[in-house]
Amino acid sequence: YLQGALARLGYEVSVQPFTAGGQTFHNLEVVIPGGNRADEIVVVGGHYDTAEGSPGADDNGSGSAAVVVLAGLLAHDRPARTVRCVLFANEEPPFFESGGMGSRVYAAQAARRGDRIVAMFALETIGFYTDGSGTQQYPFPLGSFYPDRGDFIGFVGNLQSAALVRRSVRVFRETTGFPSQGVAAPAWIPGISLSDHASFWLHGWRAIMISDTAPFRYPYYHSELDTPDKLDYARLARVVAGVARVVRDVAGVGQ
Repeated sequence: YLQGALARLGYEVSVQPFTAGGQTFHNLEVVIPGGNRADEIVVVGGHYDTAEGSPGADDNGSGSAAVVVLAGLLAHDRPARTVRCVLFANEEPPFFESGGMGSRVYAAQAARRGDRIVAMFALETIGFYTDGSGTQQYPFPLGSFYPDRGDFIGFVGNLQSAALVRRSVRVFRETTGFPSQGVAAPAWIPGISLSDHASFWLHGWRAIMISDTAPFRYPYYHSELDTPDKLDYARLARVVAGVARVVRDVAGVGQ
């Protein structure tokens, strides 16, 4: 289905098979060619698998759908840098943080080729929002610095990715009327490395996760109740439109 959705946008879809646990899985990639800085690459990705037993509407139907929508929004752009939109297999257990994780396979292949990845955005669980007080949790010690309402989208990176976090939040806030928060923190803090962006850190690339914070907000995380009726589609659409503006800025559209 995802391959067809990307093809209908006019792309030639690169299907990239790999083997893990004795089975064959596939990453999917489409490319928006760059201009005068084409050797510099911006990756926009999200995983399309779900936790066992979960329908995965938010985790990560929302993120994988966003990657397809972003590919459509960016299709006719003329960025200075090359943009790759990638759908990854195997982010969830039992492959999480293993050699069989689709984003780890992809990043390792890119490193072997000598690719110059200057930024990576992982769309991870981005569809649940709530305005109630006390609905947002955080790993220690971040709770003292951020709001207790789960009404924002988060931009999350490691310390090396701090400049990318700051730039992304700045552009998002300047162009999108939607609450947002950013954090660049040591990777050992729980949740900071909880997606495909961390696969790119292993090779020294700047990468951030864009997320509704998943288990720190969403009560149906990794459960059979992670169903489409739980998502806020109006807010999800606003977030994706804002992320498109961030990607265009980093990719140098119009430069």
